[in-house]
Amino acid sequence: MTDTATTTANLNKFEKFKAEKDGLAVKAEIEKFAALGWEAMDETDRDHRLKWVGVFFRPVTPGKFMMRMRMPNGILTSTQMRVLAQVVQRYGDEGSADITTRQNIQLRGIRIGDLPDIFDRFHAVGLTSVQSGMDNVRNITGDPVAGLDADELYDTRELVQQIQDMLTNKGEGNPEFSNLPRKFNIAIAGGRDNSVHAEINDLAFVPAFKEGTGDWGLATGEKSSQSPIFGFNIIVGGFFSAKRCQAAIPLNAWVGPEDVVAVCRAVLEVFRDNGSRANRQKSRLMWLIDEWGLEKFRAEVENRLGKSLLPAAPKDEIDWEKRDHIGVYKQKQPGLNYVGLHIPVGRLYAEDMFEIARLAEVYGSGEIRFTVEQNIIIPNVAESKLAIFLAEPLLERFSINPGLLTRSLVSCTGAQFCNFALIETKNRALAMIKALEEDLTFTHPVRIHWTGCPNSCGQPQVADIGLMGTKTRKNGKTLEGVDIYMGGKVGKDAHLGSCIIKGIPCEDLQPILQDLLIKNFGAKLKQEALVVGS
Repeated sequence: MTDTATTTANLNKFEKFKAEKDGLAVKAEIEKFAALGWEAMDETDRDHRLKWVGVFFRPVTPGKFMMRMRMPNGILTSTQMRVLAQVVQRYGDEGSADITTRQNIQLRGIRIGDLPDIFDRFHAVGLTSVQSGMDNVRNITGDPVAGLDADELYDTRELVQQIQDMLTNKGEGNPEFSNLPRKFNIAIAGGRDNSVHAEINDLAFVPAFKEGTGDWGLATGEKSSQSPIFGFNIIVGGFFSAKRCQAAIPLNAWVGPEDVVAVCRAVLEVFRDNGSRANRQKSRLMWLIDEWGLEKFRAEVENRLGKSLLPAAPKDEIDWEKRDHIGVYKQKQPGLNYVGLHIPVGRLYAEDMFEIARLAEVYGSGEIRFTVEQNIIIPNVAESKLAIFLAEPLLERFSINPGLLTRSLVSCTGAQFCNFALIETKNRALAMIKALEEDLTFTHPVRIHWTGCPNSCGQPQVADIGLMGTKTRKNGKTLEGVDIYMGGKVGKDAHLGSCIIKGIPCEDLQPILQDLLIKNFGAKLKQEALVVGS
């Protein structure tokens, strides 16, 4: 590590408590915590170290914890979903689950006394929550229709699983990668539409064909033919934080699929051993790249890798507009379809989860997938079962054809459960979208993202219209408000938007959004549309 990172006086408070006791150490203490109860626990164990096993203390709901799962590539089985539903069910009205913008799920209402039983249930069905919080690699995202899409360039499922297994020791916990300077996000894009939002990850792999060079075999040294070879261009450094938001930049490196896991390891080792551990607001990977310069960073990665990286392919293969996968789509497998269900702001309750598990078993193959837009895909639905599946009552709420604002709505947890959030988001977002759709007509979806604070879990910078929670003043009173972002783009030519208006009280927001939608996105007032059509 750098001198800064190893000088105790310069360590931030998080690094000091990590030095005192490894976060993964709490894995062996779950029974003790359950017997003690949350109020008697050591505060650092309760408030911080429990996050290494995916358990999050929430001051706004004292005694009711959140659990964050790991779902590589956003894929789980109906059996696993049923176990998650059972966990949520035991907490009644206080239990719920949220699909996140990293293709995983968070459970709410968890009690410390239940943790031993919950972990036993998870272990029995191959679920893990290990290393899902704090200074660890978060859920690894991959193409949501990997293995289903006839147009995909690469099936990301196996690579994503291999990376997770390396990082977490197959879900048991891996101290090699449980003490990074800060959290870290990895994504692998397998299709042409950038369904993983590669540009907002610390490390991402984007499909790209390399012309045969005669020495492409990074791992094997094999000679290639002159036909194009599939691999990935690497981008690095993307992140959102209260201090800074930055899109990933090209590393000018290309790798074949067989070397993706090794490159992940090398990049993480460089970050782990050299990233700043002083100022926590300047500890993400991009700050290290800024300090060193891209060439030195790349050279250090190559040193860890033990070989040189080939230069990036001249262009990547992200040349489609972003798909949301809501609706019914043919799979590459003859006679099968995948069905994308819209889950309003990603919120699920136990009965929803049991029913989704049932639908996946009865109509599909028992597989369920999450998307970064907080929705669900049920794959492998046979043509012969499609009509009756679409008539299921659950699809009245989890629609395959929602309104054009509703279908693209994303929201973070908000102040209902998160102590960082400055405003309530999910319920407010749903109510406002409903009101806007009642007043306006649209010709195409408009992506509106809500986030409760500058940590940007709701990713307002990638939205057509992004809303970031803040506190604002009106008539001498402090109110919940938002800063408004516009101009974010996903898919091909992805880039971040910027703030255009600050400090709008939430109570005044609806007419402002209506005006933005009319002026910038072709929306029309329904009364005007009726006049024109009459």
